Amino acid sequence: MNIIIFIVILAILILAHEFGHFIVAKKSGIRVDEFGIGFPPKIWGKKFGETEYTINALPFGGFVKIFGETPDEESISGSTSSRSFVNQPKLIQVAVLSAGVFFNLLLAWFLLSSSLMLGTTFSSSSPLPNGVWTEKPVLTIIEVLKKSPAEKSGINIGDKIISYSESTDLSVSTNSTPEQFQNFIATHGTHPVSILVDRGGSKKTITMTPVVGVTGNKPAIGIGMDMVGTMRLPFTLAVVEGAKFTALYTSETFKGIMGLLSASVRGKANMSEVSGPVGIVKIVGEASKLGFERLLTLTAIISINLAVVNILPIPALDGGRVFFVLIEAVKRSPIKPKFANAVNTIGFFVLIALIIIITFSDIWKIIVG
Repeated sequence: MNIIIFIVILAILILAHEFGHFIVAKKSGIRVDEFGIGFPPKIWGKKFGETEYTINALPFGGFVKIFGETPDEESISGSTSSRSFVNQPKLIQVAVLSAGVFFNLLLAWFLLSSSLMLGTTFSSSSPLPNGVWTEKPVLTIIEVLKKSPAEKSGINIGDKIISYSESTDLSVSTNSTPEQFQNFIATHGTHPVSILVDRGGSKKTITMTPVVGVTGNKPAIGIGMDMVGTMRLPFTLAVVEGAKFTALYTSETFKGIMGLLSASVRGKANMSEVSGPVGIVKIVGEASKLGFERLLTLTAIISINLAVVNILPIPALDGGRVFFVLIEAVKRSPIKPKFANAVNTIGFFVLIALIIIITFSDIWKIIVG
């Protein structure tokens, strides 16, 4: 199920990105030969005007074929070269190349605003804007440590703690705080305890024995907790706060990626903190357990990451192509098509190799736990 959710998210993000290129190219008068959902082999296609719209077998997003984006003799000097991407003013070229990034940020803004309107989780320590509707926060499990009593007993992220006791009598709700629960575990030593949790509307009693050494020198069961409730914003406030969050996440993502690149140059990068497709599938699964709004927020963050990575001046990415356009504008002459295509091809294979390395790293982290 996690893989299906991930595929749907990936398809939405890539389609939004490609639609940005598509619509700006169309509005600029550039010929668009194909807009595809998924990747070949082609299952179905129909031409409307000069553009063929296709549905393809591999459901991993989509693509757009813009005439002249990969320069050749026809697009440079052919009979319809006036409508070629390569022959457009530099400002138009930059707009088309940057449109995918812009639409990913626009999608993130929409998703974050929607999450705030539908109801987003908040911790009791979080400052809340004026004019919000809130529901009472409940003690909620937000982390389960590996090989801990909690994991072994079946505690899940997102479980709400209703009550707890040394006995099996859990009929009285505790309305406890994280500190009170920690004190309860610590003072009862390594004796079995029973916890009543609410998991997606159904209640379940779980019994486990705390151990020393999970998180320190006190008895613990190996969970992270917070008082989590629901916050809903009216439309106007949600849109404003959504824009603020989009700007904040974009700024922090850019800082994080630049920090990683800087550390990589110095040979000090920690690649264990980087997730590829396999790692993201796992993260998506954990987010889906916490509710639809958390999944919307995660999708928005992934969309922002996609935007920031794509605008970097790396060959084969949108930012690399924009960089080439800027070089052409400065030197007032085009870069040789063979050179540009070769550099972009090399960049593409380097990116694929990097994705493969990170994927193997994700798999290894899952195997070793």
